[in-house]
Amino acid sequence: MVDENSDNGLRGRDLVGLGGLLAGAVVAGMVIGLLLDDAVGTSPAFTLAGIAAGIVVGGIGFWLRVRAALRG
Repeated sequence: MVDENSDNGLRGRDLVGLGGLLAGAVVAGMVIGLLLDDAVGTSPAFTLAGIAAGIVVGGIGFWLRVRAALRG
């Protein structure tokens, strides 16, 4: 059980924000990939690359926010 009064800086709203960051990064990468696929005429190439880039960017953002919350 997580103590809401703990000093680690991660509370429920912070965790929801982290989930939103991950989901948003993946969805944004997918949408950009879909738009590029439509413009260039390729089928899944840029969509898959966008999803992969979104996972990487979301993971890095997640890691940076958690690290900052645990230090501060």
